Amino acid sequence: MAVAVIAGTTGLIGSMLLDLLLGDSAYGKVIALTRKPLEKVHPKLHILVVNFDTLDEYAEHLKGDDIFCCLGATIKQAGSQEAFRMVDYDYPVKIACIAKSQGARQYLLVTSLGSDKNSSIFYNRVKGEVEEAIKAVGFEGFHIFQPSMLLGERKEKRSGESAGKWVMSTLGFLIPKKYKAIEASCVARGMLAVAKNNQRGLHIHQSGELQNY
Repeated sequence: MAVAVIAGTTGLIGSMLLDLLLGDSAYGKVIALTRKPLEKVHPKLHILVVNFDTLDEYAEHLKGDDIFCCLGATIKQAGSQEAFRMVDYDYPVKIACIAKSQGARQYLLVTSLGSDKNSSIFYNRVKGEVEEAIKAVGFEGFHIFQPSMLLGERKEKRSGESAGKWVMSTLGFLIPKKYKAIEASCVARGMLAVAKNNQRGLHIHQSGELQNY
């Protein structure tokens, strides 16, 4: 059975994906990277409390077949553009480099619809840059998931998000499938299904495709 490593388990997608991984017989061990202990107990779950600023110290514990990165923040949450970039770029890239050195085969990364390394929008540019950086690490399989606005119950409220969800739900019939708001559970299920397919090479999974899960 495979070993999964997942970062971002307290987020909307990551928390759902963790439950899916723990319930799937394809994985015999699930390593959760987290800043704080998780209130979850499962025979397959190994909680690794880390300082993401010094990830190299935990390299020997980051041995897995499939690496799932669901890390992400908003600039408001992070407090600055520099702090945002650390969470959404520095940490995912560092995890990728360490995991690859430990023999990982696949890396599955959540970014965002509209990610573009050449974008004039800071958020989209960082998302595009992290895709490019991890692509260069050289995994056998690299899967990028680009969801539109996420639907689901967050622990924290994000300003402006409620209004956006209202527009998406009310006028959804006018919006192309690619841009429609998507349930976080669809993204989580899509990530698990894609990982189990073990496809080599670079694959980008946009929101319209993920709606099918």
